[in-house]
Amino acid sequence: MDRPRYTDFRTVPIYAEEYAPTVADPARIGYALDALLPFWSALKVSHVKGETCRRYASSRKKVVRRDPETREPVEYAPVSPATIRRELGAMQAAINYAHREGYLTSAPVVTLPEKSEPKDRWLTRSEAARLLWAAYRGHKAGHLARFILIGLYTGTRKDAITRMGFTANTHGGWFDLDRGIMYRKSEDERTTKKRRTPAPIPRQLLAHLRRWRAKGAVWAVEYGGRPAGDVKRAFIKAVAEAGLASVTPHTLKHTAITWAMQNGVTTWEAAGYFATSQETIEKVYGHHSPGFMESARRAMENPRK
Repeated sequence: MDRPRYTDFRTVPIYAEEYAPTVADPARIGYALDALLPFWSALKVSHVKGETCRRYASSRKKVVRRDPETREPVEYAPVSPATIRRELGAMQAAINYAHREGYLTSAPVVTLPEKSEPKDRWLTRSEAARLLWAAYRGHKAGHLARFILIGLYTGTRKDAITRMGFTANTHGGWFDLDRGIMYRKSEDERTTKKRRTPAPIPRQLLAHLRRWRAKGAVWAVEYGGRPAGDVKRAFIKAVAEAGLASVTPHTLKHTAITWAMQNGVTTWEAAGYFATSQETIEKVYGHHSPGFMESARRAMENPRK
């Protein structure tokens, strides 16, 4: 039986229903499509061109945040170019999927915003201490402080941290406290471009983890006996209370890698420990190394006669 052919964006929900459940993190696709549909649902696929893509990007530069209960607007929050690029990338993937599956007769090219330069915001030791103090003081459950400590010591991504437990599980990774090894993903999870390789646990963090486990914790970052889930709102509040700016959960990963490079770790070992490509380590963090371009500096200081 032939599949129906469409000319509008009914193909986007098809992508979400048929393909998204097969990926490692379908929620990321869902967030992107929720942002796309209000703008694109009234248009046809043939309207996909540079001008409409740029118009969509302009419409996403500011969005209204609403209170989850009253739905009243509470603030305006900027949407980063990187977020807009991911959303339009998801639309391109949806169009390509619909074309391959026979729902569309052609697949127009989505114009993406230029890639932004990698962010190099990291925390000094004193800034990290202020953030931890704000987390301990403002969140009695302690889950946010645990999240921050794990991020600073391991450079693990936010979603992976919030799914980690103290025993092997199907929800996410886990800390093997006997062997001192951190597994960033469960055996059932698919491997994605966001690598989550095992790594040894630093002794300072290991002491914290063992104390939390001894108190009965099942999950490394838990709230009410369950994985804490999204810590974004609590993190934003702690950042404000600490008097910091331009700090997000991902800043913890930047900080961990920066501190490691400043302490002289090689790019090869940093890539393995932080589950990040060596190319990215060299490009974004290499200049923090004490030996950064040292041989070039010496050559310029002592030119051969």
